[in-house]
Amino acid sequence: MSVRERIDQYIADQPPAKSAELRELHRRILAISPDAQLWFLDGRNDDGKVVTNPNIGYGSATLSYAGGDTRAFYRIGLSANTTGLSIYVMGLKDKTYLSQTYGSRLGKAKVTGYCIRFRSVEDVDLDVLEEVVADAMSPGPAGGLS
Repeated sequence: MSVRERIDQYIADQPPAKSAELRELHRRILAISPDAQLWFLDGRNDDGKVVTNPNIGYGSATLSYAGGDTRAFYRIGLSANTTGLSIYVMGLKDKTYLSQTYGSRLGKAKVTGYCIRFRSVEDVDLDVLEEVVADAMSPGPAGGLS
């Protein structure tokens, strides 16, 4: 199954309201960066154990780890969770960037060092979410990305 097919299946497998919101966010992210590399992570580790929620990924970045290892990964992640939706901005060097730059304008969202979590798209300002995505997907070090 291709990455696009796995993404479509993941979105379709969600409850109807969450599926519609995921589909809308997926469409908006692709409109901002139509040529972005797509990823799908099923949430399982190398041993097949579920360790996280499945994620749709967009773009490509090289993540650096404290031990000096690097890994290719996505720049933006989108995931459904038990209480709503999450958008991940990977590769941020400054863990306060999201909350300081966007937090007060996002609406009813919890913002951590690299995650924006919210119950519904109705709770957040979608124009601001699009700014976050455009910032993260832009080439170079915008937003403290590596």
